[in-house]
Amino acid sequence: MHRTLRQAFAISCGALVATLGTPDLISAQTVGGFETNASSAYVRDLTTGTVLLDKAADVPLPPASMSKLMTLLMLFEAIEEERTTLETTFTVSQRAYQMGGSRMFLEPTDRPTAEDLIRGIAVLSGNDATVVVAEGLAGTEEAFAQLATRRARELGMRNTTLANSSGWPDPDHLMSKRDLGILAEYLITNFPQYYPYLAEREFTWNGITQPNRVPLLGAGIGLDGLKTGFTSAAGYSLTGSVRQGERRIVFAFGGLESERARVQEAEAIINWAFRQFAKVSVGEAGAIMAEAPVWLGESSSVPLVLAESAEILVPAIGTRALEARVVYDSPLPAPIVAGETLGTLIVDIPEMGEARLPLVAGADVAEGGFGVRATASAQRLFNMVLGSAREAMN
Repeated sequence: MHRTLRQAFAISCGALVATLGTPDLISAQTVGGFETNASSAYVRDLTTGTVLLDKAADVPLPPASMSKLMTLLMLFEAIEEERTTLETTFTVSQRAYQMGGSRMFLEPTDRPTAEDLIRGIAVLSGNDATVVVAEGLAGTEEAFAQLATRRARELGMRNTTLANSSGWPDPDHLMSKRDLGILAEYLITNFPQYYPYLAEREFTWNGITQPNRVPLLGAGIGLDGLKTGFTSAAGYSLTGSVRQGERRIVFAFGGLESERARVQEAEAIINWAFRQFAKVSVGEAGAIMAEAPVWLGESSSVPLVLAESAEILVPAIGTRALEARVVYDSPLPAPIVAGETLGTLIVDIPEMGEARLPLVAGADVAEGGFGVRATASAQRLFNMVLGSAREAMN
């Protein structure tokens, strides 16, 4: 469902002081009565920047194999920075060969290419493949973990500390679900040339064919990656992304008790995220949201316009009209430069809180000349005298 501004909004203007924000300020936990069975979860709509679900999303928890996405990121960046190539071969150490858990089944004599290792991690979740990548990029897995942690912080993943490349249980190896969502979005946005590896259905190495561990890849609901995870501490977990029509979401959840429960939760989140929300167009870039008074300017007002085209999500059922207000510090002093951020459009969305969209000046307003300043001074003096007279009468 896709509505327009006039169909959904009742806008009022106010001369208020407000903190400017961005569209990424909506958060909901139980829209439409939805309750996740996961112990922690995060869902974000990438099309509108809306956080649809936040349940303990900032708590650092064991990520299990989902942290392999960070190992893939480090390899993708090494390729893009030409420190390696897809054809570069890597050495399989004894440490990599002896890794337990899910494996690519690398042998010490193998010389896999970077592309082989990408598939070994993305499709097979190979612990051995992650160690090969870590040692190949940083010399040791410990050094790699430090580099990866530093890179995660640079990306805004504030609750991530990595102790290894595979997600092998370690008390110091932690990621929040929001951080996994940030990582998934970064991979999708910045590495579209490599993202399809995460949707490959199977991969064969050394004569052993294994299927992709991500569920629902072929279910026809738009899920096209990213990574599962399981340890006794993390429970059954999944970081995924789904595209349906013009919309794409990323999600991360954990703490479930079985593979079946993981699949059911993924389907529930996907169905809810795409069926229970309608996309509303707020307006195109430059759309006028209000006229704000200007102090001592050649013009007495300035249009406040959307900085860029904007869309928001609202609950699909039960929303006939949305209340919106424009806030700014009034009057706005001249001079004003077109494009200067001056206010905020705040949309109150039932069950979801507020969406905040920055408003900018739609035109230049120069300082007024002598006549404007004289008139303003006279008006101010008159108001002061009038105010004093009223106080005297009272």
